[in-house]
Amino acid sequence: MNIIATYGTVFLVLAIIFGFYMTWGIGANDVANAMGTSVGSGAITVKQAILIAAVFEFAGAFIAGGQVTSTIRKGIIDAAPLEGSPELLVYGMLAALLAAAIWLMVATTRGWPVSTTHSIVGAIVGFAIVGIGVDAVQWAKIGTIAASWIVSPVVGGIIALLLMMSIRKLILDTDDPYRSAKRWGPVYIFLVGWIISLVTLFKGLKHLDLELTAWQSVGAATVIGVIVAAIGGWMINRVKVEANADRSYHFASVERVFTPMMIFTACAMAFAHGSNDVANGIGPMAAVVSIVQSGGEVAQKATLPLWILGLGGAGIVIGLATLGYRVMQTIGTRITELTPTRGYCATLAAASTVVLASKTGLPVSTTQIAVGCVMGVGLARGIGAIDLRVVGNIFLSWVVTLPAGAILAAGLFFLFKGIFS
Repeated sequence: MNIIATYGTVFLVLAIIFGFYMTWGIGANDVANAMGTSVGSGAITVKQAILIAAVFEFAGAFIAGGQVTSTIRKGIIDAAPLEGSPELLVYGMLAALLAAAIWLMVATTRGWPVSTTHSIVGAIVGFAIVGIGVDAVQWAKIGTIAASWIVSPVVGGIIALLLMMSIRKLILDTDDPYRSAKRWGPVYIFLVGWIISLVTLFKGLKHLDLELTAWQSVGAATVIGVIVAAIGGWMINRVKVEANADRSYHFASVERVFTPMMIFTACAMAFAHGSNDVANGIGPMAAVVSIVQSGGEVAQKATLPLWILGLGGAGIVIGLATLGYRVMQTIGTRITELTPTRGYCATLAAASTVVLASKTGLPVSTTQIAVGCVMGVGLARGIGAIDLRVVGNIFLSWVVTLPAGAILAAGLFFLFKGIFS
């Protein structure tokens, strides 16, 4: 307890710095992947992606980021053995934050699209094994999280494939694709607003003391979806046929109809990503703040101050704005050729999968889901439409991330222990 009392302020400052550094890395690497489909399809520019992320990543982190944060903070390891020496948990969480942040910076500067979730989970497990013991790791929870890393990209890919098939049937294969696109466009935009708001209202607002019944959530989500569809319909009606472009590419005007729709899916994806991945940076920070403010009490449950969510949201936005351009093109251009229709399907599928996962408390990998969704869209045109070499390299970078985070965190844990103990 004396160490917490003596260095409490230092621990708080380090937690804030490392937490901000980590969320900066999330913005630079993971957000770039989340927005890559929108940029790669040509629907929005890099500057517009940064602007959208600034608003909706922050909103997602602040409004719906509390559920996953509790999983990262207390669901991965059993902190009970540390009740007599809470400083060890502080060292461990600081080490995990710094280790994951360093790895993200290395990966981002090299243009590798790695998983921030892999980084922080691996780092926490690495510290726990050397600092507490193998038994302290909640292996059942780790198994659930690991399974979600496999299941969620598959689910996202299937949703993207089904969406692409519906667009092909309802729009592309009709006698007048342009008119069909205008007719069905508001329906697809309604899906964006309805799905994202519904799942958010179901489980994401408890930390804001706003709880709705299931029917109230459905009603509110429907109203939001209708409003979004009305705005989108107005934007779609302003799109005109380009006869010259249609001569060289039959669906050029249809793609122009889907361009404003991609703006809505980009907003949804940014909100979804903020709601899930902010936890990777602020979960360990929240644990340190809780221990220091309680005078050394290691609690399995702790309140999540809103300023921590705000700090995490700000870090994500700054990371994307400063270094996000290095990896934004990877998912958007190298896996398969994306157009606004394909980008719409991939982005909506990814956003839906991420938000669903965040509301169940599973810290899934947005990068993996985005790759799964882009592959699903590519599979709609056959396996030859996917660059399997690029996909293989991305998978390899994911495999390296877990041990890299764990080894770095283990070393930093002993460093902090040597400095403060």
